[in-house]
Amino acid sequence: MAEDAAGMAQSRSFLGAAFSRAGGRPLGALLLCAALTTFGFAASLANLAAQLPPSLWLNALATPNIDDMRQVLVHYAFLPRSVVSLLCGAALGLAGAVLQQVLRNPLASPETVGVSAGAYLALALATLTVPSLLAFGREWVALAGAFAALAAVLALSWHKGLSPLSVVLAGLVVSLYAGAIGATLVVLKHEWLAGLFIWGAGSLGQQDWVTTLWLLPRLGAAALAIGLMTRPLTLLGLEDEGARSLGVPLGIYRSAGLGMAVALIAFVVAAVGVIGFVGLAAAALARIGGARRLGQRLVMAPLLGSAMLWAADQAAQLATGPQGDLLPTGAITALLGAPLLLWLLPRLSLGTELPLLAAERLPRIRRPGILLAAIGLALLLLLVFALFCGPGPDGWSFAVGDQLQPLLSWRWPRVLAALSAGAMLALAGLMMQRLTGNPMASPEVLGISAGAALGMVVAMFSTVDPSRPAQTAAAAIGAFATLLAVLAIGRRAAYAPERLLLAGVSLTALFDALILLLTATGDPRAMLLINWLTGSTYGVDQGSAVLTASIALCLLLTAPLFVRWLDMLPLGTPALRSLGVDVASARLLVLLMVAVLTAASTLIVGPLTFIGLMAPHLARRLGLVRALPQAIGAVLAGALIMVLADWIGRTLIFPRQIPAGLVATLIGGPVLMALLRRR
Repeated sequence: MAEDAAGMAQSRSFLGAAFSRAGGRPLGALLLCAALTTFGFAASLANLAAQLPPSLWLNALATPNIDDMRQVLVHYAFLPRSVVSLLCGAALGLAGAVLQQVLRNPLASPETVGVSAGAYLALALATLTVPSLLAFGREWVALAGAFAALAAVLALSWHKGLSPLSVVLAGLVVSLYAGAIGATLVVLKHEWLAGLFIWGAGSLGQQDWVTTLWLLPRLGAAALAIGLMTRPLTLLGLEDEGARSLGVPLGIYRSAGLGMAVALIAFVVAAVGVIGFVGLAAAALARIGGARRLGQRLVMAPLLGSAMLWAADQAAQLATGPQGDLLPTGAITALLGAPLLLWLLPRLSLGTELPLLAAERLPRIRRPGILLAAIGLALLLLLVFALFCGPGPDGWSFAVGDQLQPLLSWRWPRVLAALSAGAMLALAGLMMQRLTGNPMASPEVLGISAGAALGMVVAMFSTVDPSRPAQTAAAAIGAFATLLAVLAIGRRAAYAPERLLLAGVSLTALFDALILLLTATGDPRAMLLINWLTGSTYGVDQGSAVLTASIALCLLLTAPLFVRWLDMLPLGTPALRSLGVDVASARLLVLLMVAVLTAASTLIVGPLTFIGLMAPHLARRLGLVRALPQAIGAVLAGALIMVLADWIGRTLIFPRQIPAGLVATLIGGPVLMALLRRR
């Protein structure tokens, strides 16, 4: 609690003197709530006036004339939507405050502990595969998914004593993995794509009062239970030994508090989908605004959450029209909440950073050439298998001769593109890990791939028909800008590994929200964009494959020029300067190389594969220690994994296909979780 207080003292300066305490009252939080409420009220009046003359407002509210469609829409669409936004915002704010108190973690929220993603994935799975489960009540399905995600987060961070950083990092990794599984379901069940995509992004659109009446008793019961537990929840903020000395059954109250918070989140997700970052923002702003006691936070966080979501939803309706839902409210709140997380990250005291894996004792091979030759041979055999073997109308076959010709022209561009992209991502990951001294760094985890994807999206939507070089340039600019942003954020924390990772996944959430807003505009290019974001290679033609391979070959041939720097960068700045190395120039060139590698590969396999994380670790665990052997091993391993993922994606459920990027993500997610668990 002392660390939280110190962090809040640093954070309070951003809102100025207005966010100070006045006689123990949360004056800053009240002022912010009043400002948000005023904006929401004004925007609501503007939206209402756009639908109905003021003289008919009372009639529409109480007894709408069913012959006047304007009154019907106001009564059964606009008004329930406003009420639902208030209810869901309050529930998420209350859940965020409880999670932060129970976990003693100022960054805990429905998003950062993976609960929202787990609830959404469970509902998506049930809707697309076993819809009969929903007959028992969608809230039970959402609760099961939310508790499963929370259990995974606690299991990943338990060995670190549920420290704030370990919980948040595990939660964001679980969220990313759950999102990848959800994207796989969308690809496999494309006929549900539009509704599932918009609902998953947090859609508050209503057609009647059913959702409101469904939410009221459930949210009310959970809120009442939390109110009755205020005193024991307050004691949970003490150190465990102090609480036990007072006779507090920590396990019971902590489980009850988590259960009620998860229930609130699950009810909201079941009703309207995932509303991003409202819980984090409301609880954090309540603290910063002067709500120091738990009782104050349990009041102010729901009020702030309610006002924030109402204001955001009314702003979305101002932008798209009162009856439009082109801008999912959940994406807008994520767009606003992710920068808040980035802002809070260097200002809050989160406890001791976790140790690096660099000190871990791993085998060291004396003759790396033999091992590299074995990996190369395995890659060659896999290439032959991927090109010649596969299912067809008559079952599995090993195609040769005339039978091979039509298949080869379809297969080799995909295999070549996957091989090139995997090799480039692996090299980019290796360079990132050696540059930062952080063995968990990679283009995907640090948000660089998401930045490249955003650059690509901007190029696609800002020009009529961007060429492949233009797309590559835009993606490279996005990747480089993101890389600089992550390092700038991490500089304040001396580039502590967990701070960099948390900054990276926060930027990924921000870019995902931006991409979601662009894809939700209804533009015909959105469907092509969705297929690309999932990492599909089945749109790669021969020209694109050759161009990607040429870029990969040129970049890989220049990699030996960086070997000396990569061997020395982990030694630190003083050692490098003593050896006569221009540290700034070396790091800048490495960063540029990483950006170009990431951009070129992301164009082929999408922004999330974890190849950049897996391949260098695999090479290191096989005993490849020096920069050059590890780089060659990582490149070969990355190419092998990506070619294997592409082959699995196009053969597992033939004639349908799973994008190679998603397959690689489904493989890499557990690897990242295992690395977190080992720490």
